[in-house]
Amino acid sequence: MSKTTARKLKPIPKFRTEAEERRFWETHDSADYLDWAKAYIVKGLKDIETGRTVEAKSVFSALRAKIAAPRRRAAKKAKSQEK
Repeated sequence: MSKTTARKLKPIPKFRTEAEERRFWETHDSADYLDWAKAYIVKGLKDIETGRTVEAKSVFSALRAKIAAPRRRAAKKAKSQEK
């Protein structure tokens, strides 16, 4: 058995605005919401505002979920419009 114990992560809430999300992360510990042991460094991202290349840590499953959800909604919408 592994020395690390699996702990239940809290679900990340939905935010209406970026300001609301910023306030949330300023007052909450991300370790309660993300498994940083599964994080990896992403290189070559461009900062939208400055255009500079940046490095960022990301949690693959959280990132995948954020990308997949809008795609699923768009696919459902397209499918329902075909009918």
